[in-house]
Amino acid sequence: MKITVDTNSGFCWGVVRTVEIAEQELGDSGKLYSLGEIIHNPVEIERLEEKGLKTIRHEDLPNIKNAKVLIRAHGEPPETYRRARDLGIELIDATCPVVTKVQERIRKFSDKGYQVVIFGKKDHAEVIGLVGHTNNTAIVIKSVSEIDKIDFTKKTVLFSQTTMDKATFYAIRDEIQVKIKAEFEVGTFEEMAIDFHAKDTICGQVSGRDKKLREFAQNNDVIIFVAGRMSSNGKVLYEIAKSENSKTYFVENESELNPEWFEHAETVGISGATSTPQWLMERVKKTIVEKFEAVAK
Repeated sequence: MKITVDTNSGFCWGVVRTVEIAEQELGDSGKLYSLGEIIHNPVEIERLEEKGLKTIRHEDLPNIKNAKVLIRAHGEPPETYRRARDLGIELIDATCPVVTKVQERIRKFSDKGYQVVIFGKKDHAEVIGLVGHTNNTAIVIKSVSEIDKIDFTKKTVLFSQTTMDKATFYAIRDEIQVKIKAEFEVGTFEEMAIDFHAKDTICGQVSGRDKKLREFAQNNDVIIFVAGRMSSNGKVLYEIAKSENSKTYFVENESELNPEWFEHAETVGISGATSTPQWLMERVKKTIVEKFEAVAK
């Protein structure tokens, strides 16, 4: 049985940067708080906790003394920075630069009076941060079926959470354009009021994995997809792999592997989300070799 780890999977550079920032501070002081889980991967979180990282919630901020607080790659709304300043807390901002750029662009449109629509998951940390940059006025939708939340008579801009899928983003864009055209044709507002922009802010490293993952899934008998169950990106990529190979299985770690998955398999591919560490995928590979390789024969 040939077992291959997908060379295009694992940490994106934004996550690598965040983990490196955390490890540097932990190496210097041995203590660091992360406002929310540093990444959506429980195994990597456990590794960092052993180095001194502690995860806290917003309500814990008033109790923080003599330690720095990390803003994770997902980013935070402006209110978080104001509150930390008022409490005298030193922040280490590890927001992914891609997310920071989206925040800046959204804020500019919001300041100009645009109705901001965000394609994303409303409870996701990144989206909460993005909405905060519109004074909490942005409309969040996750599918075409939710676009009726939008006022099509207002000048509007559409953005995306960085880890969503492009196909749905463009489907939403096209449907909004249809709705706006319909409003104009029935004469409910003047032509000069038609002002719509669609900004594809999906991370290139995330969207670029789509085609390569499809090929990887097609070229293996079995796919083991390794990711944290809270990873938005992991869910998207898993579904892509599953659509190409029905024998695609989701695990958080090697303890969840099932020997039945490898029966009669000649090739096994291991892939993961942008929040999945390379060392974890290698550990999954090692477990398959040691415990399940004989099953395939």
